Amino acid sequence: MNREQGLQWIEKTRIIAIVRGVEERHINDLSQALLDGGIRAMEITLNTSGALSMITKLQAQFGDHMYIGAGTVLDMEDAKQAIEAGASYIVTPNTDEDVIRYAVEQGVPIFPGAMTPTEIVKAWKAGATAVKIFPGASLGLAYIKELQGPLNHIPMVAVGGVNEANIGQFIQAGCYGLGIGGSLINLQEIAAGNFSWIRDKAAALTANVWVK
Repeated sequence: MNREQGLQWIEKTRIIAIVRGVEERHINDLSQALLDGGIRAMEITLNTSGALSMITKLQAQFGDHMYIGAGTVLDMEDAKQAIEAGASYIVTPNTDEDVIRYAVEQGVPIFPGAMTPTEIVKAWKAGATAVKIFPGASLGLAYIKELQGPLNHIPMVAVGGVNEANIGQFIQAGCYGLGIGGSLINLQEIAAGNFSWIRDKAAALTANVWVK
């Protein structure tokens, strides 16, 4: 999936599944479950064993239908390895202007993590596609709403604390996208082979994106 198609899918579905700690043998079934549930974007975090290999394999098998990126990209070395493995976009937990500029030079969308207004503006000026508000679970929906006052021109991705009951509120608050990890990528259900649980959870989330 090319850059324009991928970004269009994020804008349409708004959800990025954060895949962390999943065993490589489960990744295909997980990806299919997410796709069947309506989620078209997923990031494989680099602190997951076999992450780079999974990104390469997923691009070959799901790249036409899903937007596959790399998460927990901490520095330039991580960024280079992720892009070489085939990541379509980069997600970081921190604001590293060198990494942001490198991704821009490579033509790869990047969603850097930031917490304060100063970090958010700095990331945006460095070339971020959108800025990930992190740690979102601690900051909460009220913080997102407050940021929208002076910074509503900057696309923001909320990460943490998003569920099917409040997902629509985050969209109404002005979020460009929503990163959803453990509440969707349930490692116990995955280990048990219960991928229908993942599919149903994904479907519930996507169904409530536009619910006010």
